[in-house]
Amino acid sequence: MDLSIALLGLIIIVGLSSINWRRSVKAALVIVILEGVLRKWVLPQASDFIYFVKDLVLLGAYLKYYFSSEPKYPFKSSGFTITLLMVIGWCLAQSFNPSLGSPIVGFFGLKAYIFYIPLMWMLPSLFQSEEELYRFLRNYMLLVIPVALLAVAQFGSPSSSPINMYVGGQEATATAGGAVRVTGTFPYIAGYSVYLSTCFSLLIPLLTLPQTPLWRSLTVIEILLVIGTSFMTGARGLLFFEILFVVGYICILWFTQPSIAARSTKQFMLPVVLISAIVPMFFNKAIEAFSSRVAGSDSETFLDRAFSAFAEPENAMQFKGFDSYGTGATHQAVPALRQALNLPWGESPPPAEGEMGRVVLEIGPFGFLIWYGLRLALIFSLARVYLKLKTPFFRNLALAIFLFHAINITNQLVVNSTFAIYYWFFGGFVFLLPTLESQQLFSSKHWVQQPHV
Repeated sequence: MDLSIALLGLIIIVGLSSINWRRSVKAALVIVILEGVLRKWVLPQASDFIYFVKDLVLLGAYLKYYFSSEPKYPFKSSGFTITLLMVIGWCLAQSFNPSLGSPIVGFFGLKAYIFYIPLMWMLPSLFQSEEELYRFLRNYMLLVIPVALLAVAQFGSPSSSPINMYVGGQEATATAGGAVRVTGTFPYIAGYSVYLSTCFSLLIPLLTLPQTPLWRSLTVIEILLVIGTSFMTGARGLLFFEILFVVGYICILWFTQPSIAARSTKQFMLPVVLISAIVPMFFNKAIEAFSSRVAGSDSETFLDRAFSAFAEPENAMQFKGFDSYGTGATHQAVPALRQALNLPWGESPPPAEGEMGRVVLEIGPFGFLIWYGLRLALIFSLARVYLKLKTPFFRNLALAIFLFHAINITNQLVVNSTFAIYYWFFGGFVFLLPTLESQQLFSSKHWVQQPHV
């Protein structure tokens, strides 16, 4: 794409996005879902530019929100914010690491670490009431239906079909049991797996709400499609996440508030029975394909891979010791960036697949400690918020977000932009939910006790 055209597009997108920052943030979450459609089928020649569209939309929203005069959620001093400032300062310093060859690569890597974090402080101003939050989540989950139906069509089509391709026109090569491992509207399997885990985390608390028959039926259909197409991805980690999530959700709910857990269990009963009966009936081939993938691989290899993440930091230190290669050094898009801008190549880091190893290679052992210290601080903050909240919907939502963050502690956050935007957006619930509940205390209406329409 011509550089002048790309620059013009950048200015237009940022300018339009700065008009209404609330709409822009919500639009960015929709673009996350549709990005793959544009990159694979609509404008494949502009794939690289489209990859940054959601970031440009958010940039416009950031500029409007943080430079406007409207009231903002205060940036309070706490263990989390202190650790966050340390992470920002350290990553900024690492973006000038000489091993990178160029600070441009470092700034690109810096974006992967911190660009979506400002979303957290925007959340309390994004939603003005519990009803507005519920309606947004309810409507956002409706997008699951067309995305999952596309995945079903992909599963039933050969790998040579136009609907089964990755970015760049590459034919889908990942299969399980002779069937294609689906990607939905996303560029790759990893993005769709993150989307499914996110939707699963939100649909469980929505399932416990007293909704109207129409919306309750839609919620059941959505979670049915999420579970069914989870088998179609062939992603063992995704199914493992869903199992851990349900077990953790039920156990924590029963341990902390047995009375609410009893009511939630009643809400769960019929949907669970329906899902248990319908999934094997309509997704039998997907279950068989997934089972063949599990049977065809060594279970010990999967477990070793799952737990090897904790050994990656020590292994990564063998290459640079307490030094590092700089932010963005291991990012898969960096070679293309160097070639496009004719940048010096710098040092070549060793290959790294897991997140923990990548972080050590890029920002060193100290950076690793404060980065994962930040993630742990957010998890503990979500746990505290869950225990303090009184409103059932808020508590269940806080529990779901806590589990989403805790179970994904070793997952790719730096190099997976789909996961990153969801991670920090829902991390903002640590500020949003207490704010909404405190506002609700001053209102005589208890909207949550009424059926949601």
